[in-house]
Amino acid sequence: MSQMSNPLCYTLEPALPPDQFIALLRDSGLGERRPIDDPARIADMLRHADITLTARTSAGQLVGVSRALTDFAYCTYLSDLAVAKAFQRQGIGKELIHRTHQAAGLHTTLILLAAPAAESYYPHIGMKQHPSCWIIPRGK
Repeated sequence: MSQMSNPLCYTLEPALPPDQFIALLRDSGLGERRPIDDPARIADMLRHADITLTARTSAGQLVGVSRALTDFAYCTYLSDLAVAKAFQRQGIGKELIHRTHQAAGLHTTLILLAAPAAESYYPHIGMKQHPSCWIIPRGK
């Protein structure tokens, strides 16, 4: 586990470079569930997000990203939450969620689909599981 000697800088970063996002997805473990071998698709994901929030060290190292889609009125879908493995368990994910919800408006309902490996994390930070979620899987 990395020890942070300086506080992180949390910033709305709508022009986050796709290569930096891909590197963080790989480093966080979320890359297994994202199309990291398709940079054009990753670029589209970033371009069409309503909120892209980053966490960087004082040296500029990208250590966390949240990416969300929202109408800023009723709901916010937190599509990606990634924190570099060396920086996990330090409250960065929780802070990214909080700041993303603030950016969208606390009057919106924040919604996310948890990666199987992260299911136990969300109740730990105060999120409630919703009993009914229905999806139509991506087409091939």
